[in-house]
Amino acid sequence: MIEIKNLRKTYDGHEALKGISFNIREGEFYGLLGPNGAGKTTTISIMSSILEPDSGEVLINGKNITGDITEAKQLTGVVPQEIALYGDFSAFENLSFWGSLYNVPNRELKQRIENMLNLFGLYDRRHDKVKAYSGGMKRRINIAAALLHQPKIVFMDEPTVGIDPQSRNLIYEVIEQLHQEGMTIVYTTHYMEEAERFCDRIGIIDNGQIIEEGTLQELKSRSNLKEVIEVTYDKLEDTQAGEIISRWPGSSRKENKISFLLTDIQKELPGIVIKSSEIGVTINNIEIQRTNLETIFLNLTGKQLRD
Repeated sequence: MIEIKNLRKTYDGHEALKGISFNIREGEFYGLLGPNGAGKTTTISIMSSILEPDSGEVLINGKNITGDITEAKQLTGVVPQEIALYGDFSAFENLSFWGSLYNVPNRELKQRIENMLNLFGLYDRRHDKVKAYSGGMKRRINIAAALLHQPKIVFMDEPTVGIDPQSRNLIYEVIEQLHQEGMTIVYTTHYMEEAERFCDRIGIIDNGQIIEEGTLQELKSRSNLKEVIEVTYDKLEDTQAGEIISRWPGSSRKENKISFLLTDIQKELPGIVIKSSEIGVTINNIEIQRTNLETIFLNLTGKQLRD
């Protein structure tokens, strides 16, 4: 549905995008992850027609969006990082304004606004000025404004940053519903758990380039990172520890604890338990440290996501 071809963008001599290319399928939830300054927002801004690339193309359903920006804007909704609302307008007035830009008929627009306010739990506050809203409430209205014209694609640039847990959970419910209904979602976030929870595929961008892409399982399998099990024993003699470690090369011992480096915990953990029983040692505790998106990200970029 979306094809990104060799996008390049330079600001004041700094090459923000260095010829990135990737595709997003119809109905897919695609996560774009990267440290600050990696090029996420620039990419989203170009994909949503807010910014023009120096070179390269963005195709939606085979059409270059730079050739027909109006059609592209009808197909897409944009949730920017910054709140794009008028503080002296009520929620209803804000949504009326943004909806009118897409030429939604007045009667239909009013119904859509009411539906959105109910969906985001703000119908009872619809006539209050937005400047009196909490940060989480503003975020909810910001997302509602992007959905009023019922786009087929929505771009969300860190839509849950700095908000309360109640608003975050409500937004989670809404975007999960949108995904289930078949909407194509392109999502940037600083929260690894969001990417793990929602994304069908993930693109990791760093220094203006896509350095890895795939499902979470594909990223795990290609990362060459091993998962860790730490087993604490009641008592562990040197000979017993040696016998266990010789069976699982790469493992290490510290006093009564052995750390096992494994490629498949589910398959290999039973063998550790059986071997420990055979040599007469008692297991007190097993702690599993699975390879997750954060460890993959750190391994690829050498940076925390908030760097």
